[in-house]
Amino acid sequence: MPGTEHHEPFGGRRLLVVSTNYAPELTGIGPYAAQLAEHWARSGADTHVLTGMPHYPSWRTEAAYRGVWRTEEQRSGVTVHRRRHYVPPRQSALRRAAFEASVLAHGLAAPPALRPDAVIAQLPSLAGGVIGARLARRHGVPYIPVVQDLMGAAAAQSGIRGGGRAAAVASRAERYALAAATLVGVIHESFVPRVTAYGVDPDRIRLVPNWSHVKPPSADRAATRARLGWREGTPVVLHSGNMGLKQGLEVLVDAARLAPEVRVVLMGDGNQRDALLARASGLPNLDFLPPAGPDEFTDVLAAADVLAVTQRASVLDMSVPSKLTSYFVSGRPVVASVADGGGTAQEVQRSGAGLLVAPEDPAAVLAAVRKLVEEPAAADQLGAHGPRYVARHLSREAGLARFDALLTEVLQDAEGTHRR
Repeated sequence: MPGTEHHEPFGGRRLLVVSTNYAPELTGIGPYAAQLAEHWARSGADTHVLTGMPHYPSWRTEAAYRGVWRTEEQRSGVTVHRRRHYVPPRQSALRRAAFEASVLAHGLAAPPALRPDAVIAQLPSLAGGVIGARLARRHGVPYIPVVQDLMGAAAAQSGIRGGGRAAAVASRAERYALAAATLVGVIHESFVPRVTAYGVDPDRIRLVPNWSHVKPPSADRAATRARLGWREGTPVVLHSGNMGLKQGLEVLVDAARLAPEVRVVLMGDGNQRDALLARASGLPNLDFLPPAGPDEFTDVLAAADVLAVTQRASVLDMSVPSKLTSYFVSGRPVVASVADGGGTAQEVQRSGAGLLVAPEDPAAVLAAVRKLVEEPAAADQLGAHGPRYVARHLSREAGLARFDALLTEVLQDAEGTHRR
């Protein structure tokens, strides 16, 4: 058929995606890995994913997978190979090392029994990057690591116990994984200096930004607020996503303590949730909500007055929160309590959809929130920049097309090398 080649550009190819996080996880890296693999399956490729057991952001293995050692399943045309690993209920450098070691050991001991045409790995996890490099070398095929976070920088900047020693080990693993790459994808240009510092030629780095993987809000905003118990006239500040060390969510708990007239909502899960609950004890204006399902997620975001993204002051170039793309879709203004000059600050400034304030400063967060609440028309105008930014730069079609170009480049180069 005339259109078949156009719609199946990777027909006859076999691809292996290595990503410790994958569907049915709804936040973080998992949704991007799943949508990418499913896209390549629709493009004609025999697509396989080597992944772990669903555990994020709660850091608890989902009930359906507890006790499972290895399993293979079909999800939306993708063959998913799951390998059991240790899941630390609390984070420390030692526990994180045990997590990575268990992912690495099981992934290398029992990889999928196939020879791919290319291996694509998501970093983190570190183990996934090393597994991808080793399997690509074993089969003599191109290898593409995609840098979503930099774990060496993360260990140094996040405040994790034992982070200094962990940073050195993580950096060595990242250097190994990246040095073996045919091409390296990075989700933000702020990662490029660190990647090149690992010895990667800048000519081998490609920018592949994350896209918005959620649908726009559709429910009546007032009805959603009523369902959630958010009174009209009460400003609601919402943070959605992982409750980990690097987020520094203590700033929002302390902001709630300073402003009883403002309702602060922390929606999600993570290894710092219990500590945050203890810190918030006795605060009637602070709520903890479980992660929202995909059908209502952006409706809940859009029901808030202000969306918050927070990071510890030390976090500069280790990560760009995936939540930002969802925040922008919702059309609500963002207050970003993050270090100036980091990738997160750059993305908020570029979108025009939010205000930047100093990190770890609850008074500064409250000042920005109050400014937006007191000027609702200006707040709405600011929030409206988000969907426009997504449409111009962060659409799923544009994001997947960049990955298609990256994959096509390495496959064509590999064919040219073989011909020579």
